[in-house]
Amino acid sequence: MTAQSYQPLTTSVIIPVLNDIESLESCLEALAHQTYDSTQYEIIVVDNGSEEIASIQSLIKKYSQAKLVQELTPGSYAARNKGISIAQGEIIAFTDADCIPAPNWLEKGVQFLLENPKCGLVGGQIKMQLANPEDPNMVELYESVRALPQQEFIEKDHFAATANLFTNRATITQIGTFNSELKSSGDVEWGRRVHAHGLQLKYNSEALIFHPTHSSFNDFFIRTRRLAGGHYDLRMRQAKSNWQRRINVIKLLIYNLIPPVFFAIHTLLNPEITGIDKKLKISWMMWIVRYISFVEILRLQFGKTSIRI
Repeated sequence: MTAQSYQPLTTSVIIPVLNDIESLESCLEALAHQTYDSTQYEIIVVDNGSEEIASIQSLIKKYSQAKLVQELTPGSYAARNKGISIAQGEIIAFTDADCIPAPNWLEKGVQFLLENPKCGLVGGQIKMQLANPEDPNMVELYESVRALPQQEFIEKDHFAATANLFTNRATITQIGTFNSELKSSGDVEWGRRVHAHGLQLKYNSEALIFHPTHSSFNDFFIRTRRLAGGHYDLRMRQAKSNWQRRINVIKLLIYNLIPPVFFAIHTLLNPEITGIDKKLKISWMMWIVRYISFVEILRLQFGKTSIRI
């Protein structure tokens, strides 16, 4: 099937952004050179309060298919909802400003969604790119294995990361948009809503996105805190009583106190990870993730708010 056969349909690509103009330019450049019919898709960049807004405005003008809107409510899911509200496409594709879509990303993602009419969500492959492939540090090693395992997200946890997600207007009409109050884990909550409504969630390895790993521990630390906070916020919002909230907090704290023994065993036995030193470094990073998450949950439990960075 060729991109030409999609003529009756249009697709909207939605990208939230916060200041990361260099990455955004690389993303837009990749989107401008897709194998998909260029007359059949638009690119909606949603600024979420960038300090570099003037530079972003200048960048967007270079790409005829791109348009820029602003959503000043903090959070990428509020930004994505803004994009949905003005999207012209029957099919909605999501990626992030720091991602690089493969040349046939749109073609493969749209084709797969059209071939599976009972599917409400398609998650494409997210291939992590090492910042320093010749000599990766512990952060890069860990993220190359565990940062965004999209197939696992879909098949085990019933959601897909919005770094590479395709859906359609009919699905959004049926189940609603993202929870804009969540700063993280909004893709988890939305994907599980899709699943709860009896729609299929499928993984498509051919719809490929490249995503950089973090290289600094500080960036990794912030990301881990953000994810832990998003998971905490989601569990608190889903609880139906104060008692259930307390139980959920206890479960989260206990989970993050338990040493990741099974993860370490799986990592040590994984033939795709070569070298005992790499295996040990990845296992140690999971321990650090648990520790950071534990501290973040305690912080939130004492009245602090989750971070959005």
